[in-house]
Amino acid sequence: VRVLHLKENVASLAQLLASTRHGGFPVVCRPKPDHAEVFQGTIKRLELCMLLENEHIFEPETNDGTFSSSHPLSYEKITVEKLPNLSRLTMLLNRYTTDPQYQQLFINLEPYINKSAMSVQAHFSLQRTYVIFRTLGLRHLTVVDQQNRVVGVITRKDLMPFPLEERLRLQLVPQ
Repeated sequence: VRVLHLKENVASLAQLLASTRHGGFPVVCRPKPDHAEVFQGTIKRLELCMLLENEHIFEPETNDGTFSSSHPLSYEKITVEKLPNLSRLTMLLNRYTTDPQYQQLFINLEPYINKSAMSVQAHFSLQRTYVIFRTLGLRHLTVVDQQNRVVGVITRKDLMPFPLEERLRLQLVPQ
């Protein structure tokens, strides 16, 4: 599972977007230094792309892990139906992954994540998961364990009737 952190490195984020086609990502954080990373919410690929187009929100890492300025972009600025300029984004992703200065810069994702994103337990009913997808019109659903650690992501494609029937049949055959 590809997860993001509340404080994400610009170069790493650009590399992830350039190398995957995922439509959204779970966001995790470590509540205390000696604790495991737990699920905080989700963020869409388009929102991440819009954040990367606003270089003024990038910040250097601080010793205490906080961010110096908190001037988040407006909801309208990052919520788009499609990218306004794909070639510009491609150029930016390339620059962010190759220019060493972006290794030292971070984005605070906390103001932008969907903290009310649905998640299901790892042993949740497949039938109920399908009903949740259908009734809520979800594109992806984060799967967590009993300690709220991310263990997977279910997409609509995973629940398409034919592949699902085929997977279930294959799992039952060996038994």
